Amino acid sequence: MRKGTALLAVCFTGGLLGGLFNALAVWLAVELQLPRLAQVTLQPDFTLAWLYPRLVWGGIWGLAYFLAVGGRNARSHWVRKGLWVALVPAAVQLFYIFPYRTPHGMLGLQLGTLMPAFVLAFNLIWGFFTGFFTRLLWGRD
Repeated sequence: MRKGTALLAVCFTGGLLGGLFNALAVWLAVELQLPRLAQVTLQPDFTLAWLYPRLVWGGIWGLAYFLAVGGRNARSHWVRKGLWVALVPAAVQLFYIFPYRTPHGMLGLQLGTLMPAFVLAFNLIWGFFTGFFTRLLWGRD
């Protein structure tokens, strides 16, 4: 397998693991009642049917992460690049999914004033772990 193809697979896997840690962070935040304290309505149904799409979408966004680290000279600062790439799915959630795919309005503000902060925080968790696991799985060049 060529290195570019292998890195693409590793980025997908890193994104999938980032999605897992994102989902675990959502679960922990709800268990600690952080959204309720911030007056944000965040009540996910923690089932496998809820988890699987987050894993798959994490992997798909991991393919976007590949664009940041796919070049031979671009393979540095893996976690930092993951944090930057995490802003893209956060923007999609806030500016497309919430207003056009759900009834929650622009930025999801109908779920609470601090909902954009939660979306950003959870996506940054995805970006951190995507960069971390991609670097860990890729090893040394």
